[in-house]
Formats: sequence, structure tokens, C-alpha cells
Amino acid sequence: MHDNNLLISIASRFVDSTQISTIQPLGNGLINDTYKIMAAGQEQPKYVLQHINDKVFTDVELLQRNIETVTGHIRRKYEAAGMSDIDRRVLHFVKADTGKTYVKVGEEYWRVMDFIADSVTQEAVTPQSAYDAGRSFGDFESLLADVKEPIGEIIPNFHNIEFRLHQLDEAIAADPVGRMKDHEVRDYVKKIKDLANEMSLSEQLYRAGKLPKRICHCDTKVNNMLFDKNGNVLCIIDLDTVMPSFVFSDFGDFLRSAANTGAEDDPNLGNIHFNMQIYNAFLEGYLEGTPSILTSMERDLLPYAACLFPYMQAVRFFADYINGDTYYKVKYPEHNMVRTRAQWKLFEEAKVSLSK
Repeated sequence: MHDNNLLISIASRFVDSTQISTIQPLGNGLINDTYKIMAAGQEQPKYVLQHINDKVFTDVELLQRNIETVTGHIRRKYEAAGMSDIDRRVLHFVKADTGKTYVKVGEEYWRVMDFIADSVTQEAVTPQSAYDAGRSFGDFESLLADVKEPIGEIIPNFHNIEFRLHQLDEAIAADPVGRMKDHEVRDYVKKIKDLANEMSLSEQLYRAGKLPKRICHCDTKVNNMLFDKNGNVLCIIDLDTVMPSFVFSDFGDFLRSAANTGAEDDPNLGNIHFNMQIYNAFLEGYLEGTPSILTSMERDLLPYAACLFPYMQAVRFFADYINGDTYYKVKYPEHNMVRTRAQWKLFEEAKVSLSK
């Protein structure tokens, strides 16, 4: 955590210092450190201060430009539609004394956004919250379908399965800690490679000019939406990963976690099944949110997307295991292998469930 005096001095670059009484930690994000800026006599914060993890988001200028483009476009759409309560329905980032929506202090980057009053997040995945997520992320894509300004790829090849398979090939060739000697590891190499061509369909179709890229959220989770106290969705949050991608990113990535009846790293594979009730609820909402933008090919390949993402995550965990656990944090030596088995089981369960 950061020193409170430092936090106050940084926040004062964005907002009037008289609006700052205390600054306290907010949430438990895995990427960025987030704080609430409290004013004297106020029960709710007025602003949110965030330390940007520039190890993950290496081009902060592009990151903030993407976010400003997206939020500005959605805000103008809402204004044109005469929507009420717009300030609670789209994020607003405050400009600093530099005129930009971020500042660099030492070697760290910071930003401030308005706190959306009387809003809550949800963690539980239910058919209702899955439907809400499908509808909301579908609406989000539809609102951004006509953005004219360029949106940059903030994490290159983030959801490119061919790139992830290439990383696996590099790990196998290097075998830096000798894990390729293990019989199970060699079995998983064969299983993954046997399906590599089939699961690379999206990139093949894109090269053939048959599959478009759209502006997608690329981190679709129930807790990346804000709800009002009546359970209605207010807005989509955590916009750092917004970038051009296949719609499969928003569809498949949500279901990889939401439709898994077990944990991502569940050592008991018997716990892992693909929840078709969650799939169908999310699908219903997503199709309602994207009635005019999806091509027939995109709609037809949504089941493929739901299989692609556990396959891709298995590849990523497996490559990291072979590399000696250099990317994902592990709690024990076999952790990434346990994750690989769990994701592969989910992939197999999704394939069977969605082929019926």
C-alpha cells in the first residue's frame, strides 16, 4: 500500500484539495491498486483514485486514450437518446493539472474517476446475473459498433489462440526446468496439438476475411458491472482491456468462469461440469444486446467460443508450467498443472454439452 500523504498529494493533482479528507483502500483488484477519496462529512466517496499497473498496461497513454474514446462515445449516444442519470451509467475520468486523465509520479501512473453513488457489484453467478451480463456486454459492443476513432490493441495477441500455441511450442522446445520428461506432460502436449488446427478456426476465418474484429470489453465478468440497489445494471466498468477482438472474447471468456461448476484450479475434476443453464441465460441476454451487429457466422460460432476459452486457458497454464511457473502466481509446485487439468476438463465438458 502507498503512503497516505503521497496519495493525498497525487489526488490533489486531479481534484480540489478541500474535497479530500481521507483516502482509503477500495476493493481487492488483482491488477490495479484502488482507493476511495472521502470528503469531510460525506458517507460515500466522491472520487476513486487508482494506481495503474504499467507492467500489464505498458502504454498508459494508449490505455487512457482508448478509455476516453469509449466512454465519450457511449456518453454521446446516451445524451442523444435522452437517457436520464447518465453520470451513473458511464464512467467519467477526471483531468489532472496536466490536462490529461492520468499523471506520472516518480515511476508510477495514476488516474481519478468519479465514484458512482449508490452502486454495488455482484459476485454470484446466477441465471439472472448471467442474463444481465450477456445483455449488458452485448449492449456495450453494440454501442461501440460505430466508433470512428481508432482503438488500440492494449495487450497485443491477448486472445489470439495461434499466438498462445506458439508460446507453448517455445516452452516445449526450451523445456527450461525439465518438465517434458513427465509422461502426463507429453500426453497433454499431444492432446492440445491434436486439436490445435480445429481450435484455431477464428484466426483462420479472420485471415480469410470472413470474421470481423469489433470493439470488445475482453474481461467479461459479473463483477465488472455496477448495479443499483434494486439489482438493475447501471454500467460496465474495468475498461482497461477494451480493444479490437472477436466477439468470441466477450462471449467465451465470461462462460469460462461463469459456467464452470468447479474452481479454475479445482484438483477434483469430478467437480467440473459445464453449466448449460448459465450458458443459455448468458446467450439469451447476449443475443438481445447484439440484435443488429452480429453476422450469421458469429452467431453460429458462439458455441465454438465457449469451448475456445477453456482450451486457450489450458494452453496458457500448461505453457507456464513447462516454463517453470514464470507468469502465473502458484501456491505449490504442481499448481499450474492442476489448473491445466481443470481447464482441459472444462473444455471437454463444454464440447460435449454444446454438441448435443
